[in-house]
Amino acid sequence: MQSDPKKLVEKNRNLIHSELLKVVSHTQREQGDWILHSIMVEGCDAPFKFKRKGNYQNLKGARVNMTYYPEQEVVAGINFEVMKVVRIKRG
Repeated sequence: MQSDPKKLVEKNRNLIHSELLKVVSHTQREQGDWILHSIMVEGCDAPFKFKRKGNYQNLKGARVNMTYYPEQEVVAGINFEVMKVVRIKRG
């Protein structure tokens, strides 16, 4: 798995890389065998989501670098924009 964000973005033009985003909210909840993480960042109304096998450190108030892509998620028949995170690292 590639971890260099520049190489990831070059390989897949749908990916976006942002640095030093300030996390204002971070929730973690079980979803089957996975832990679903939802992050809200300053200046963006769409949640950033990713899954891990375990809990992750609480990122509230931290600065993070993320590589992600926009996606539509349907909840109760309504489309919502979410950002699917493929790489996250404290900034």
